[in-house]
Amino acid sequence: MRTIARLEHGEDSERGRAARSTTPRSSHADWTPAADREDPIRVLRRQAEPRVAELLPIRYGRMVASPFTFYRGAAAVMAADLAATPDSGLMVQVCGDAHINNFGGFAAPDRRLVFGPNDFDETLPGPWEWDVKRMATSIEIAARELGLGRKRRRRLVAAAVGQYRGGMAEFAAETMLEAWYDRLDADELTARFGTSLDAGGQELFDRTFAKGRRKDSARAARKLTEVIDGEPRFASVPPLLTPLRELGASTDPAERAAWVHELLEQYAAGLHADREHLFRSYRFVDMARKVVGVGSVGTRAWVFLLVSQGVGDPLVLQAKEAVASVLEPHLGASEFDNHGERVVRGQRMMQAATDIFLSWQRSTGLDGLEHDFYVRQLWDWKASADLARMDEHGLITYTLACAWSLARSHARSGDRLAIAAYLGKGEKFDQAIAEFSGRYADQNERDHTRLAEAIAAGELEATEGI
Repeated sequence: MRTIARLEHGEDSERGRAARSTTPRSSHADWTPAADREDPIRVLRRQAEPRVAELLPIRYGRMVASPFTFYRGAAAVMAADLAATPDSGLMVQVCGDAHINNFGGFAAPDRRLVFGPNDFDETLPGPWEWDVKRMATSIEIAARELGLGRKRRRRLVAAAVGQYRGGMAEFAAETMLEAWYDRLDADELTARFGTSLDAGGQELFDRTFAKGRRKDSARAARKLTEVIDGEPRFASVPPLLTPLRELGASTDPAERAAWVHELLEQYAAGLHADREHLFRSYRFVDMARKVVGVGSVGTRAWVFLLVSQGVGDPLVLQAKEAVASVLEPHLGASEFDNHGERVVRGQRMMQAATDIFLSWQRSTGLDGLEHDFYVRQLWDWKASADLARMDEHGLITYTLACAWSLARSHARSGDRLAIAAYLGKGEKFDQAIAEFSGRYADQNERDHTRLAEAIAAGELEATEGI
């Protein structure tokens, strides 16, 4: 019988205090690579097996750019390493890839810009510490790229973990419904966490969120399409954006049309009735394959262009392939057979608000094989911070917001009383994670070097700069 990763119910602060004796908070500082640790290149090759082979050089080219970009694509490598680290035995719905670039702004249905985790490809029930360690290590790596010294990096990481601890204590003091409804509006972010920002730092956040509010389907259509024979069509910018009409596996227009019709009917049937009504107010125009992210490159990602049957305003949806979480070999299989459903249910559990078009489906691809997808708007006020343009105070503000919102996500699905009791009021856990982060960032640099060497030796092909 296969092991299934599941959430637990109930709240018990005494359970959290008891976990300190079996897993001391100081034990989380430990990190030494196992003697039989698997070569990270082998992990990446195995992860690449179900992906589109022609796109893999882009993935490796993006990963090799810096230690941080390598870290973004190496969730599977770290998952194997985290499996050997101590944990308290307290389970939550984990993001699975909670590095700080996977946090940002997104639109709530009430049209407020909300901040929090926004990538759930790897989500699964698991130890809350795994998300904290992945987040904290990404802060350490980002601080290194900013040129901060060891002591300043350690203070920055410890402060973020302390914010997670403080946030969990805050949620433990609330009722379950209060904790569930909590969210961080982007407009409140710098007022709450940016007390040391100068005018330039404040302006950077203001511009980021203002830009995010402009990212919608209308902007996506302007940026990604051109007019052909009087109709908008996705532009041809291969390999990053390749219209369906240009993909070799689909040469018959009638076959393409029938396939797309079936895809959209399957998607519409999975929506709630009110949202299905809204969706059917649009007509399909075009479809393309799009390369997205770093770790996701090589998975199948489609964009759909639709226009309303009234004034012709656009709606751009993204269907992103969902494969098994990198956590599953270590925590057990998802209880959901469809990995698109796994992602959507995890996102709804963790996010304060979700896209009204969010859904999942399984469909037969042009390769004749079945693939799982989750679907959402391509851009709906998506606001992403440019870490390279932040100074130290900006990074502090941003990472405190990340840590608070991660605690809020965990409090929705896990035993917030037990986790808060385990963490306690002192800084022991904060300092332990700061120590772990420094040690694992060193390992990440070694792994990044290994990737560069593998590319140079011809073990992997990489296309850089795109």
